Amino acid sequence: MVHNTPTSVVTIERFIIEQEQLHAHATGDLSGILRDLALAAKMIASKVRRAGLADILGAAGTENVQGEMQQKLDLFAHETIFKAMDHGGRLCAMASEEVEHLIPIPEQFKRGKYVLLFDPLDGSSNIDVNVPVGTIFSVIRRVTKSDHNAKGDHGTIEDLLQPGRKQVASGYVVYGSSTMFVYTTGQGVHGFTLDPSIGEFLLSHPDMKIPEHGRYLSVNDAYEQYWAEPVRALMRRYRGLDGKREAMNVRYIGSLVADFHRNLLGGGVFAYPANEKSPHGKLRLLYEGNPLAFICEQAGGAAIDGEHRLLDVKPTELHQRSPLFIGSKGDVEIARQLFHEAAQKGAGHGQDVAHRGGANGK
Repeated sequence: MVHNTPTSVVTIERFIIEQEQLHAHATGDLSGILRDLALAAKMIASKVRRAGLADILGAAGTENVQGEMQQKLDLFAHETIFKAMDHGGRLCAMASEEVEHLIPIPEQFKRGKYVLLFDPLDGSSNIDVNVPVGTIFSVIRRVTKSDHNAKGDHGTIEDLLQPGRKQVASGYVVYGSSTMFVYTTGQGVHGFTLDPSIGEFLLSHPDMKIPEHGRYLSVNDAYEQYWAEPVRALMRRYRGLDGKREAMNVRYIGSLVADFHRNLLGGGVFAYPANEKSPHGKLRLLYEGNPLAFICEQAGGAAIDGEHRLLDVKPTELHQRSPLFIGSKGDVEIARQLFHEAAQKGAGHGQDVAHRGGANGK
């Protein structure tokens, strides 16, 4: 359903309800999950806006499962999302980038038919310097059967470790000069901007589309010395240094949600290749790669781990890492073709070029 009236004010709740009505057999569970996530986003946005005024900046003194120092806002965002989602009866399990294992639904609450995976506050180390940060989420239908008792069975690791193509919804929230909630349920990508005067997300970017080719290249050049030669060749291609295309503008914030959001609107590619220091990539497949890949494809873009479509990768562990090339379809296709040609010429062995930083596996 498209809202073309210039004066029409469409809240995220109204939009979700109207989208649900397009599906005769919808139960409302997925709509409820999205509404609860929007509420959690408002609460996190409120804390982020006050980050410079309250005692929530800096490290909390503990490390997460990735070995990274947890920021106080990370912990707040994680707890906020968990508490917003644990009691609705729509989820059977959750998983967070901040927690090592599956997060069960508390015993006192009913369990449902979906699982939620989320990165509560991506890029939180940038809060201290006033750089946009974000929340990323993914919703998947459980595959294990419930015994249909009063509260239903708990979800299992099998429910969480599904390929990205199995997602029924994904989205992100970017907390910047304005707060935006962007999501897809497989029916296009829609963006909502928070109006702080009324505390509502309002439809601002209906049916978002990423250009076929874009202006921006987002990559951390500091790792160039650790890249395999096919990756270096790709970056030369993007910069127009090999004479085969017009140069892209390099724009790298270092906050994934912010970089991806800019490229979604303006076109381009975000790249985080494997390298000698991170031979399997750095970004998390389930919490970052898959949710953004679903959004990107729904907006007309593409996402690969090198040669292969990211949404087809079968995860084997909750915190699995992956290389990522995501953005405008034409720009991502350049990467896929170049890596494929390098593998065919013996510069690497299939995914080795993308996954292990080079043919020698360094």
